[in-house]
Amino acid sequence: MDASSVDEQYDRMQMLKAFDETKAGVKGLSDTGLLKLPNIFVRPSEELGEELKHQKANAEVPVIDLTNFTSDERRKQIVEQVRNASETWGFFQVVNHGIPLSVLDGMIDGVRDFNEQDVDEKKRYYTRDITRGVRFNSNYDLFTSTTASWRDTLTMSFNSGSNFLNPAELPAICRDSSVEYSKHVENLGNILFGILSEALGLKSELLENMECSKGYRLHCHYYPACPEPELAIGTTKHSDTGFLTILLQNNLVSGLQVLYEGKWIDIHPVSGGLVINIGDLLQLVSNGKFRSNEHRAIANRGGPRISVGCFFSGPLTNMEKIYGPIEELITEENPAVYRQISLNEYIMKFLSVGLQNYQALDYYKV
Repeated sequence: MDASSVDEQYDRMQMLKAFDETKAGVKGLSDTGLLKLPNIFVRPSEELGEELKHQKANAEVPVIDLTNFTSDERRKQIVEQVRNASETWGFFQVVNHGIPLSVLDGMIDGVRDFNEQDVDEKKRYYTRDITRGVRFNSNYDLFTSTTASWRDTLTMSFNSGSNFLNPAELPAICRDSSVEYSKHVENLGNILFGILSEALGLKSELLENMECSKGYRLHCHYYPACPEPELAIGTTKHSDTGFLTILLQNNLVSGLQVLYEGKWIDIHPVSGGLVINIGDLLQLVSNGKFRSNEHRAIANRGGPRISVGCFFSGPLTNMEKIYGPIEELITEENPAVYRQISLNEYIMKFLSVGLQNYQALDYYKV
């Protein structure tokens, strides 16, 4: 490495530290009225050039209606639709899922209120301590990523059956809406795990019994309007690390894209709908039958875009839990593709590298 690149790297680290120490996040930058993107948020020229290889397409991810999902005939149809979507796209949207629109809107409003309140109040929750049940920051991988993403995030950790944290720890401005939404989304998660189990040809309770839905986190993302969105990224290209993600997004601007057959596909918000996607751990335990697909969030000149991802990542209180391909799915003709891993090993590997450079399943192939 020559002297100029060392200086450039040093300057970047100084800029990252200075940004982090404000504890005001991207919203704090946006509120200054800046017209140019700070260098730490500008993507490398080679990455911007890659955009030309991945042209956008007009295809749509499947939308699955969960109406009457408990009736035998209807459930067969839904299981088949979920199977097809999980094996090809790794993504689908669900409507008529049972969560009232008032609860969805309340969650979005709560996230907006948290981010748009007085910055000193937000700073109380600013931390990079991953053991904290509630934490607010900008870019969990700020110091390991190639490019800082144009977003701020409030994270809340829950454990199945009862709150993993005391509700009093939650910010008062979004406490009631978060608790209410968490109850509904946990229930929907268990419904979806039952359908996914059947889509694998297994008993409906199998994935739940494996504690896939035992712990979950709400990652509440706030993407302010960006002065130069063509140079920035909201969330860099990645696949999700857990078993399953349920994503709520507001209708103001569209930002979520999935990489499908080499093309970026917009996942436009559907009124009352939720985006569901397969995570890396579900691809692992399904022995590759279900697909965890790469996706990203682009930056926008308008905003804010708000999204709430519920990540089901296994039991948060039992990091020694072992996961591997489900035995019933392994045969001589279909041998194990992945090895067994502990949650602790899996999470530590994830935290050691930036989101963009993390290729989870490649590490665990047999």
